[in-house]
Amino acid sequence: MATRNRYAFFEGDIVPIEEARISIMTSAVHYGTGVFEGIRAYWNDPEKQLYAFHLREHYERFLRNCKILWIDLPYDPEGLSEITLELLRREKFETDVYIRPVAYKSSLEVGVRLHDLDSECAIFAIPFGEYIPAPKGARLTVSSWRRIDDNSIPARGKINGAYVNSALAKTEAHRKGFDDALMLSGNGHVSEASAANLFILRGGALITAPETDDILAGITRAIIIEFARDLGIPVVERSIDRSELYIAEDAFIVGTGASVVPVVEVDHRAVGTGKPGEIAMKMRRLYLDTVQGKIPKYRAWCTPVYECRDPEGAG
Repeated sequence: MATRNRYAFFEGDIVPIEEARISIMTSAVHYGTGVFEGIRAYWNDPEKQLYAFHLREHYERFLRNCKILWIDLPYDPEGLSEITLELLRREKFETDVYIRPVAYKSSLEVGVRLHDLDSECAIFAIPFGEYIPAPKGARLTVSSWRRIDDNSIPARGKINGAYVNSALAKTEAHRKGFDDALMLSGNGHVSEASAANLFILRGGALITAPETDDILAGITRAIIIEFARDLGIPVVERSIDRSELYIAEDAFIVGTGASVVPVVEVDHRAVGTGKPGEIAMKMRRLYLDTVQGKIPKYRAWCTPVYECRDPEGAG
């Protein structure tokens, strides 16, 4: 079993990871002018199969976000998906992995702009476990750092430089002893965690912030909304006040990296009983079964990486 990545897609080819290097003069290094995506693939051990989850949907979002920074790539979602599957086959992973595509301004120039610069795309994958290891549920705090505004740097865009905002909030939370931060928008409403969307439960309905409250238009967020509707749980997309965090009956954060993480505490106040809530755990179990291809209803969301596997898992 491969325990580390050996290859990357770089400048149009799959190459040894050691050859996937950029110059210190690269424009994106200096100005954060890149767009990235996060994609997961999950190992199903009984089937000896690796499933890439919502592969096309991630690349559709990736290319949409490239438009924000005038990044023009010679690829479509199908082409990027095939490149990714080939990369994973060469890696021969038999564990959960995280896939990181990044598109960036690649010209070797100094100067702040987006126009008249070359663009490139790179993809690599690494073995990846839990992004937020909180087996008893996550403890969160409201950050002193406000979420970036759509009219400054669009949060929906997964823009490289914008994640300084998330890094400031996450480190502040960790240094205070919390697992992650919740960030308020410029108008004071709850936006999202440092790199995950938020759901709270009040009066039997799941509530999540709308895209207009400076959140990432999360693919996992959309999946949870679909799960909830299939289960008959009402979903309301509206602004969330900070004080609602302290009186919520249940809460959880979701994202490709995070999956579904129950929230048990916000600012030293227990959420619900102070233990992972029933709805949060139901969504977590359903999501983890879905991404491994175990739920027939949602199996189409999972793309098998290996065309056939023998009982020992050889490719």
